[in-house]
Amino acid sequence: MPELFAYTDGACSGNPGPGGWGVLLRAMQGETVLKERELNGGEAETTNNRMELLAAISALETLERASTITIVTDSAYVKNGVTGWIFGWKRNGWKTSNKKPVKNVDLWQRLDAAQERHDVTWEWVKGHAGHPENERADELARAGMAPFKPKKSEA
Repeated sequence: MPELFAYTDGACSGNPGPGGWGVLLRAMQGETVLKERELNGGEAETTNNRMELLAAISALETLERASTITIVTDSAYVKNGVTGWIFGWKRNGWKTSNKKPVKNVDLWQRLDAAQERHDVTWEWVKGHAGHPENERADELARAGMAPFKPKKSEA
């Protein structure tokens, strides 16, 4: 049975500002890549955290059937949120421990729903540290942001 991996990343030019997200989906048999798919997109006015979340959401929502997948992210915000904080937020009606509304609640709820039908393992890697798949996800995120960045003459 092949193993499925999603390498995800978000990028933002300014925070907030134009942003993009990228996903490298890979089905592996041992060290052999069986199939690969790249996804990306962006928004004109967003934050880095929203783009990191959208990358993970997009990876999960793209899968047509329930899957066992490892999502590799360089975002401690996403990994810590989905493997820890989210349980308290849900228990507290999507409020933080100090009773404030959870930031990006729309995307956290979407991520929660997207991962429900899958068996997801979350891994964190250091960003911009030469991890080839993370670097590719970063390139995809920057490409997703490109249409939303002002042209040099507009800046």
